[in-house]
Amino acid sequence: MKKLIILSILIIYSFSTSVFSKNDLYEKIDLFGEVIENIKKDYVDDVDQAEMMDSAINGVLQSLDPYSSYMSPELFNEMQTDTKGEFGGLGIEIGMEAGVVKVISPIEGTPAEQAGIKAGDYIVKIGGEQVQGKSLMEAVKLMRGPVGTTIDLTIRRKNVKKPLEFNIKRKIIEVQSVSSEIISEEKNIGYVRLKSFNENSDNQFLKSIKKFEKNKKIKGYVIDLRNNPGGLLTQAINITDFFLDYGEIVSTKGRKISETRKFFARKGDEIKGKPLVVLINNGSASASEIFAGALKDHKRAIILGENSYGKGSVQSIIPLRNGGGMRLTISKYYLPSGKSISEVGVTPDILVEETENDFQINSEKDNQLNYAINLFNS
Repeated sequence: MKKLIILSILIIYSFSTSVFSKNDLYEKIDLFGEVIENIKKDYVDDVDQAEMMDSAINGVLQSLDPYSSYMSPELFNEMQTDTKGEFGGLGIEIGMEAGVVKVISPIEGTPAEQAGIKAGDYIVKIGGEQVQGKSLMEAVKLMRGPVGTTIDLTIRRKNVKKPLEFNIKRKIIEVQSVSSEIISEEKNIGYVRLKSFNENSDNQFLKSIKKFEKNKKIKGYVIDLRNNPGGLLTQAINITDFFLDYGEIVSTKGRKISETRKFFARKGDEIKGKPLVVLINNGSASASEIFAGALKDHKRAIILGENSYGKGSVQSIIPLRNGGGMRLTISKYYLPSGKSISEVGVTPDILVEETENDFQINSEKDNQLNYAINLFNS
């Protein structure tokens, strides 16, 4: 019990020194100890006190924002940060909202996207197990499993009364982050679909742009960031820099001086001022929002589609002495205008909502892409 009280002191103390007086702090510590004692004596079932304390720690972190969380030693060892373009699972980028797992974006070409999972969906059950009350990392762990096995997801979707059931087969997810083509021969428009910002995206992206630029007839470009959940900050900066001659791209602000920085474009627009349309939707998050927001603020591109997700923060993975770890928000992104992306996102210059019937990105029924093409003069 003493260990529990000591741990509770550490938890409360770290978040209270600027808020409580010493007497208030001691009262809260005593209250926490009293709650633990009553659970131990009177709760209907036996409780694993170590698990209970893990939940308490995670509760503190998740009360800060949807992206901070605690990982037990077992979970911490299993989790591998996805920045290398290959990972196992269903192909969903997820976050937390009001204690519920929310889909930030399904990744194109993955089992989740093919099954019909959409940005903004809420995952309420994984394999028949209720998700509410679990941490983000615990939810991720439940969705992962041996390649070829299936998992049932129960989804709540906006404007749909009944829960939706999906059975999805797990597989190794290989993300080819860039694809490109000429989408309108008569208008000579270069189309680049950027699915994620992983460690090699900038090289793939620039290679596509340079290939197009050899075609002297190219009039302009459509950059498609729909359902792009983001990735590496450095990649967002590098790719945005391809289209700007000068000016700020993004700034980060945190409590530490090292986390407060500004990033600027270097001289040289790779497409020499040609018209640029950027497509975004509710599944465009993080690095995608930096790219779209910076080009919007500099009036370098027309942003078209739907409001982006609103993930404007940077997380760091911090190892802990027990072998576990914590994912902690250490800074926030700010656009050149000084606006924060967090919980607000990027608002498109032209609002075009996707059609509900059989909508599919880069198909004949893609009304957003068709709208973008029509912006270019014949």
